Amino acid sequence: MSYTAPLKDMLFNIEHLARIDQVAQLPGFEEAGLETAQAVLEECARLNEGVIAPLNVDGDTNPSSFKDGVVTTTPGFRDAYQQYVDGGWQGLQHPTDFGGQGLPKTIGAACGEVINSANMSFALCPMLTDGAIEALMTAGSDELKATYLEKLVSGQWTGTMNLTEPQAGSDLAAVRSRAEPQPDGSYKVFGTKIFITYGEHDMAENIVHLVLARVSGAPEGVKGISLFVVPKFLVNKDGSVGARNDVHCVSIEHKMGIKASPTAVLQYGDGGGAVGYLVGQENRGLEYMFIMMNAARYAVGVQGIAIAERAYQKAVAYAKDRVQSRPVDGSLSAAAPIIHHPDVKRMLMTMRAFTEGCRAMASVAAAAYDASHHHADADVRKQNAAFYEFLVPLIKGYSTEMSLEVTSLGVQVHGGMGFIEETGAAQYYRDAKILTIYEGTTAIQANDLVGRKTARDGGTGAKAIAAQIEKTESELAQRSSANAKAVLKRLKAARLAFVDVVEFIAANTKSNPNAAFAGSVPYLMLAGNLVAGWQMARALMVAEDLSAKGQDKAFMDAKITTARFYADHILSRAPGVRDAIVDGAEAVTALAIESF
Repeated sequence: MSYTAPLKDMLFNIEHLARIDQVAQLPGFEEAGLETAQAVLEECARLNEGVIAPLNVDGDTNPSSFKDGVVTTTPGFRDAYQQYVDGGWQGLQHPTDFGGQGLPKTIGAACGEVINSANMSFALCPMLTDGAIEALMTAGSDELKATYLEKLVSGQWTGTMNLTEPQAGSDLAAVRSRAEPQPDGSYKVFGTKIFITYGEHDMAENIVHLVLARVSGAPEGVKGISLFVVPKFLVNKDGSVGARNDVHCVSIEHKMGIKASPTAVLQYGDGGGAVGYLVGQENRGLEYMFIMMNAARYAVGVQGIAIAERAYQKAVAYAKDRVQSRPVDGSLSAAAPIIHHPDVKRMLMTMRAFTEGCRAMASVAAAAYDASHHHADADVRKQNAAFYEFLVPLIKGYSTEMSLEVTSLGVQVHGGMGFIEETGAAQYYRDAKILTIYEGTTAIQANDLVGRKTARDGGTGAKAIAAQIEKTESELAQRSSANAKAVLKRLKAARLAFVDVVEFIAANTKSNPNAAFAGSVPYLMLAGNLVAGWQMARALMVAEDLSAKGQDKAFMDAKITTARFYADHILSRAPGVRDAIVDGAEAVTALAIESF
């Protein structure tokens, strides 16, 4: 089945929820209005639907291979990547100073969803390059920027993130890779890094590794970690590719999903030391790496939305085609396509509502990111930054956990055929699983939400978002439609449940940390559910008004129905989650370890 980018829904969010008209008033984004967004997305859809999506199944059945230190990507990937680069897509939302197009994240994030729906394994390469660009833009010296950024922004070179080691997963204090200063100001880097996405491949002429390592004599723990640029090939003074650096791929992983994306084990320094260049200051590497991590965490959340959309489209196509049993209401006298059956509709509506809710949340967050970086008023920048930072763990955690439920439902809609690889539904389920793990597991996102985003300010920021939601409730209360009243009921109950949990978390994180962190992931899921439901409530009001005017009535009525379904079937889960967190904390930790 072919993939069709959901441009109408994306543009609805961009126009009415993210308010692209306001984004286009920010300095530097004056030309980035709705017309630009539509033109860019339509061109993005053409490339991904026609060139990149058709390679998705091939990548799963004929993945990247490794032989004699060389990684060969799936046939077709190299040519597709060249088309991606030639179209300027890598530089879409990067600065024009380095050859980018300088478009807002509000547009770039939607393009990110399209490429990940088309082919998530393929999309991982440019996603990691985006992170490397962000880190160098923030902390790189002028010399490093001049050497690497233009080639990375163009996509001529690609980037990686090197954190994990065999003994150091999420606990980066255990990093052992070392860097030895050299007389010319460079460093020699030694160590082993694992799980390096596109750490070796044949699609670009150079790979720029951003590597965490300890300088000799550095403090123990995370305070002694520095960040280095270590290119696969050294760069000559004229910017051309020079000699091979002492970094080599020694193997790639055999994985459950995203099989076309080569996940490399990289060895640094076996031949005397890999040449590396310090990014920023010594011992501040983790701080810089988190710039990459934050960009990647948002992007992984978008991957969750993307794979959910792909699974939904496939499930709908199958449900319209598969004939099985007569409808229970007697509306047809013979066996009918299974989409006529209420439970199949329930599954499809769950898939649709989850995906649209998370897409709306991500779109609104992208607009906040743009305002936080480009608004002329410092206070407005600060407010939007706080809002965006609160939403990042929700987008990463909730959207990826959502994708597991949606892709699982996609298999279920197919029935027994979903369990057969040839139908393709299983690939989305397998591919989705990694999303809840890499760039920080769901639990790590939840720890961030509890510690940095809630307990640190006593819940002030979380309650400020709840106050915004309460304003939306007031707007809903002024409406007479049954749908608006039903959504209001569910949204208010979810908000009150959220506020109760925020107060519980703020009160217990220091005094009773086991109780607070026992509910950390449920808290994240409740918060994500609430914010996505809030955006669906906003969408419902817009759709009601536009439907009444006769504007694209079929789309608007479908949006209203989907928002109502989200409220009744997904947002309604929130009060029960509140009870599990606030009343059920003791049960999580009560069982003695020896009793497990």
